Amino acid sequence: MSDAAGAIDPTRAQFDAFKALPRDTPIHMLNLIRLKPLADYPEGHTNHGRGMSGLEAYREYGRTSAEVFARVGGRQVWAGRPETIVTGPPEERWDLAFIAEYPSAGAFLAMVTDPEYREHVKHRTAGVADSRLIRLAPVTPGAGFGE
Repeated sequence: MSDAAGAIDPTRAQFDAFKALPRDTPIHMLNLIRLKPLADYPEGHTNHGRGMSGLEAYREYGRTSAEVFARVGGRQVWAGRPETIVTGPPEERWDLAFIAEYPSAGAFLAMVTDPEYREHVKHRTAGVADSRLIRLAPVTPGAGFGE
């Protein structure tokens, strides 16, 4: 669910809309991530109070969830480091941007419901201040913009 500081997880309506789309076609997921300066692990987590940065927590999420991501057929197909907002609200600055590809929406759903993954996602929650996750249908680019 979305928290007051930013959008970290989908709302129920957003997740239902995702699940209502076809599950058997390849998808790309655009990820825009704004990190917390300091990771916020809950009490009782082994990383609580260790002073990890949001980036360190997010990298831990990437390392620990990589096996599940690969097992469902996911792969990162593009990554970039945002530098400045040219068009759009200046407060929507992002630290990380990447596109993950999945062989199907069903594969993405299998990943996010996997018990092992659900444990690893705690690192993401600790390190992310705000995010956007946008499902894309891959298309072959045309000669001009919007084609």
